Amino acid sequence: MITSIFSKSKPINFLIVFVFTCLAFLTVKFKYIQEPVTNTFILEQVITFLGAYFSILLLNFITTKNELTLKNNFEILLFSLFLVLIPESLFSSRIIWANFFILLALRRLISLRSKKNVKTKLFDAALLISVASLFYFWAILFFGLIPIVLLFYSSNNIKHWLIPFLGIVTILVLSISTSIIVYNDYWSLLNTNYSISFDFNSYNSLQFLVGLTLLFSFGAWSTFYYLRSFKKKMRNVRPSFKTVFAALIIAFTIVVVAPSKNGSEFLFLFAPLSIIITNYIEIIKEKWFKEVFFGVLLFTPFILLMLYFFSKS
Repeated sequence: MITSIFSKSKPINFLIVFVFTCLAFLTVKFKYIQEPVTNTFILEQVITFLGAYFSILLLNFITTKNELTLKNNFEILLFSLFLVLIPESLFSSRIIWANFFILLALRRLISLRSKKNVKTKLFDAALLISVASLFYFWAILFFGLIPIVLLFYSSNNIKHWLIPFLGIVTILVLSISTSIIVYNDYWSLLNTNYSISFDFNSYNSLQFLVGLTLLFSFGAWSTFYYLRSFKKKMRNVRPSFKTVFAALIIAFTIVVVAPSKNGSEFLFLFAPLSIIITNYIEIIKEKWFKEVFFGVLLFTPFILLMLYFFSKS
């Protein structure tokens, strides 16, 4: 019964996802806000929230356009539930925008399956990833997705391998030029915080331990079946599904190396993980198991949220 609500794409589902996203966003702001609440601050937060919500809408567009899931809204619901599960993922506005541009790049890379405007799509993807790295340095790891995708499509065209560098150089030149004009130096606009940390002590809390256990256990289980399903996919769509898995690996790498482990680094994981878990939910044949599986994902974030608020009262 629970899964039947989101088994078909309906306008009400987008409203529910909007409410869940808003709840997660307000929770993290309530928990960490310290600066005075001014009109400028409110405007900044509204714009940042819209960036987070538009990321979810963009995920829906990617999955629908490229048939990465069936015609349902499980992927956007899961994304919003992950936000409630780990509201700290919305802590950094810079990572929210970095993730938004990474999703735009992912859209261009997955759309290579049509084999139309390949050069333009590769240039756009490199450009968008470059913009994302201006917001958060380690988003630069998603550049690795471009040669991986070219390998998936067995591209031997040397131009396809060189064009992404033009996208990188374009953003580099624009950034340096803007820095000279605005800041009177070369590097102020560039994000050069390339430090690494393997200190995971910040995750040593009930919310993080339960949330991460749920995220990784359900994610690992679903990924196992996701990888097994590749052979059953039509040959022309396999690269798209492999691209999602490659994006998941890169996002996980960012979580591991992130210099500031405050929870915001998990945001990069949510889009590919939502697609992968949705694919698993779609193949579950036992109705009772599907309801339990989805029910745990649905109710656990809100239980943790209530425990947090009760502990503060």
